Amino acid sequence: MVMAWTYYLVGDQLDRISPLITERMSYEVERRIISVNLDRSDFWWMGFDRTVNNWDPWICSNWLTAVLIFERDSSRRVSSVHKILRCLDNFLNPYPRDGGCDEGPSYWSRAGGSLFDCLELLQSASQDRIDVFGSPLVQEIGRYICRAYIHDQCFINFADAPAKQQADASLIFRYGKSIDDKMMMGFGAYLAKLQHLGEGSVKEPFGSLGRALPTLFDLDELLATKAREPLLRDVWLPDLQVMAARSSAGSTKGFYVAAKGGNNAESHNHNDVGNFIVYYNGEPVIIDVGVGTYTAKTFSNDRYSIWTMQSASHNLPTINGVMQRDGREYRATNVEHEADDGTALLSLDITSAYPREAKVKTWARSITLERGKDVVLVDRYTLQEFSRPFVLSLMTACTPSISKEGSILLRRGGGRSGRSVSISYDEHKFSAAFEPIPISDPRLQASWGTQIYRVLLTSKSHALRDEYSITFNEQ
Repeated sequence: MVMAWTYYLVGDQLDRISPLITERMSYEVERRIISVNLDRSDFWWMGFDRTVNNWDPWICSNWLTAVLIFERDSSRRVSSVHKILRCLDNFLNPYPRDGGCDEGPSYWSRAGGSLFDCLELLQSASQDRIDVFGSPLVQEIGRYICRAYIHDQCFINFADAPAKQQADASLIFRYGKSIDDKMMMGFGAYLAKLQHLGEGSVKEPFGSLGRALPTLFDLDELLATKAREPLLRDVWLPDLQVMAARSSAGSTKGFYVAAKGGNNAESHNHNDVGNFIVYYNGEPVIIDVGVGTYTAKTFSNDRYSIWTMQSASHNLPTINGVMQRDGREYRATNVEHEADDGTALLSLDITSAYPREAKVKTWARSITLERGKDVVLVDRYTLQEFSRPFVLSLMTACTPSISKEGSILLRRGGGRSGRSVSISYDEHKFSAAFEPIPISDPRLQASWGTQIYRVLLTSKSHALRDEYSITFNEQ
């Protein structure tokens, strides 16, 4: 892609230095990319024999750029574009109809965002004859990035995603413009102002000229668009099984909660069926830690030995000493969502997310936002047998302390709201402890600083059947 846009922009100047430069560029792109992808169909990311993720549209966007600019044989160009369309179909056909990205919002840029790059190129190259922006699925894929947004730079960071990220303002604006979605366009304008876009050079990650060039051409319109922060009151993605709710639409005041069902074989999966996060006045209280800097181990058979991938590092119970297991069969069941002016609720059964050795018969969980009031977690469980107390983990970016029996105060250093949040629990059912977790990984530090905490609520009961509730209140 970089070679193609370089050739397109300054090929004539390079030819004046030596015609061998552009000839070599064309030769290498043909040899390494165009002919190989045209002749072969066994690359996994093409999706002809398996479900694919962001690698499909990401590679197709670069491949398509190379074909449109370098390929001079019209029949081979048509054949290549047709194959790219088939690969994109392989990405789109199994995609959740709700447009939800199971890889997390940071990967939306290279999943839905790269799909947009392809569709934008195809529309331009065909003089609008290839235009699928009217597709409901394509539109829902775009809107996901607004639905995953919390406030400022914070997003719902389930899967391999940081809690804080700098989303691509121009990409979101142009996607919104193509599907005529004013919310997305306003969100792009909001991010552009937040990021001071236009005050200096336009920078793009991975040296993506295919993103920087259209940004330059749309910059004036983007900066002239009214900024709009998409503070949606309720979000429900039934295929992804992700809900989010805030106390009132258009405001960060009060509590915000997001929770998930799903399964433990999602792309960039963490073992986190039933996990949830809580924000208060736009600031994180109960968190999803996210993912550290990628290493070879991250994508190996040892992935789930990494602490950030384990259910004990999410807001979940460890039952009879056993954590959740990875695999599609480890999933949520009986998932239901409700929302009205007073409350928002996600209920689900997380029993199947645990292996047999957890000896759990049923574990029904509900997470409820009482708008303008509090967030309540209720777990009802039945065990096959008791071998050791279960431990409920609650991950927090705050500093916890026992304010009184049955109440944990979470203090937020540097918080703008001037208020803290408390966790209320039944002291007859739980003993509380805190585990500081030093953060040395720079990717995690960007979201949380140098330390987070795990609140550990250990069950005092040996009962095989019981229930408990945990309430998050303004203090």
